[in-house]
Amino acid sequence: MGYETVVVERSSGGVMTVTLNRPEVLNSFNERMQDEFVELWTEVRSNDEIRAVVLTGAGERAFCSGVDVTERLDSPDPFLDPKHPWAEHEDPGRKLSPRRNEVWKPVIAAVNGMCAGGAFYWVADCDIVICTPEATFFDPHVTYGFVAALEPIALRFRMPFSEVMRMALLGLHERMSAERAQAAGLVTEIVPFPSLLARAQELATVIAGQPSAAVQGTVKALWQSLDVTRSQAIATGLMYTQIGNPLGTADVDRSAVKPAKPWIR
Repeated sequence: MGYETVVVERSSGGVMTVTLNRPEVLNSFNERMQDEFVELWTEVRSNDEIRAVVLTGAGERAFCSGVDVTERLDSPDPFLDPKHPWAEHEDPGRKLSPRRNEVWKPVIAAVNGMCAGGAFYWVADCDIVICTPEATFFDPHVTYGFVAALEPIALRFRMPFSEVMRMALLGLHERMSAERAQAAGLVTEIVPFPSLLARAQELATVIAGQPSAAVQGTVKALWQSLDVTRSQAIATGLMYTQIGNPLGTADVDRSAVKPAKPWIR
């Protein structure tokens, strides 16, 4: 399957860079993009040469503005309610989210400009999120008369409940700034736009250069710990260290491991 709505680049260092490529509609996703992400995540999951993913949007205006409502309004789908022609009858996150597609390779989001509504299907399920100083985060569902549920529920595991509720209830009337998103824990770093993609790729390259089984095991252990109570997570944590852990085997020579100079943020 060829990609029409995204641009995919693969580096020799094991990093795949995926760019949402519909800047004329603020990189909003349509049915085609959803189907392409099913194919893309399948490739990421099955290709051992891909060790980390960077996800960004084309242009400076938007990372993604959510679902392409103009396309949904024109949809001939007979299952859509004619009074509410773009009401969702399925969860797009099933196709868009790396975690819900069983991808345990690290995904880094480089957010440029607006990040709205359905964009959180990706951002809430990424491992690291960095953004530009001009980035803004908001969820317009309630303003348009729709219940805000799917994206805010995913965000609740990344941000304080009060921050998620405020974003959901204020809709289009307030946008969370990059600084506020960093304070809330959604974003870990703010980078000027000209350096954004390079910085995300730098982080991804460092991660991709570490033992793959250890990296993927860590990603899986931490994400799956969110599905259970604290006691259950701690009780099952040891299991992840015993499955596919390369430390202590020929895969890793501990004496040869030299940590890079720590970054100062």
